[in-house]
Amino acid sequence: MVHMPSHPDLYRMAFGDHLDELRRRLIYGLIAPIPLAMALFFMGDLLLEWLLIPLQTVQEAYGFPRQLQVLSPPEFLVMKIKVSIIGALVLSLPWLLWQAWLFIGPGLFPRERRFVHFLLPGSAILVLAGTSLMYYVMLPLMLEVLMSIGGSLPAPATLIETGNAATTTGLGSLPILEAMPEAPTAGSAWVLMPQGLLQIAVPESEGVFRVLQLPLEGSNAISQIFRLTSYVNFVLILLAGIAIAFQMPLVIVLLGWTGIVSVKGLKANRKWALLVCSLVAAITTPADVISMVFMLIPLYCLYELGILLLQFVPASRLAGDADAR
Repeated sequence: MVHMPSHPDLYRMAFGDHLDELRRRLIYGLIAPIPLAMALFFMGDLLLEWLLIPLQTVQEAYGFPRQLQVLSPPEFLVMKIKVSIIGALVLSLPWLLWQAWLFIGPGLFPRERRFVHFLLPGSAILVLAGTSLMYYVMLPLMLEVLMSIGGSLPAPATLIETGNAATTTGLGSLPILEAMPEAPTAGSAWVLMPQGLLQIAVPESEGVFRVLQLPLEGSNAISQIFRLTSYVNFVLILLAGIAIAFQMPLVIVLLGWTGIVSVKGLKANRKWALLVCSLVAAITTPADVISMVFMLIPLYCLYELGILLLQFVPASRLAGDADAR
């Protein structure tokens, strides 16, 4: 446990000493992210696969090819480096916050340090909850809505009049199926409808087959094959945005501690808070009611959570000082 002075006056430094201390903390702070980024680079494929799981799940459900594009030779390498650096910064965030605390902690009063001890763990919990909700619930829902809208435009069909009322079940020896066969054989092929996919079973290992598939022209007017860089940036921006939005309860608590807002005023303005949360949900989600409601519910719950925290953890109680209001 690092010893902190009982009063900030006991930790006085010259301006140059403060700069030296800041430089030392910055150097110490880089001890964890740099080697961690190097280690994560060799796990870059796993990180990218983890980010692609929601997209590939929706692609499979709607019959789109589970592939992404890279449009330049170094694009995949640059993306692996970017994901490795971001992953290293996220994993080493506790260490970075600890170094920041060692720099600013001695300059705070003991009762002010109690506020930091409350805010930092609370912020970490809210970030974890927000990113989990975004990855497992919001992101698949948004992808499903956006891709269903993009795939709803059918391509012009070419119809042939045969003059025969009889229907056929296949094109030559190639069957047309509505579901994947349970026990395909090596080299067997079929057309999966209504998805419009040509599927071929190839042996992967003993008793295991890999199904290769190709969308057939004429099913959809828009071929939804996304660029790797665009998709990863889209996911990272959404995760960062939801992580920031989930800091609302702590912002409300800080405003209450400083006297800018009060519990009574927050309760009286619930309808305006609901309106603001609705606008934020409408801006940050696709143009459909389901996505907006899924975003609105957690946002408003966070507003109520901020009221509860401010009510049960006032500044005077946390600081242990009846005059600290």
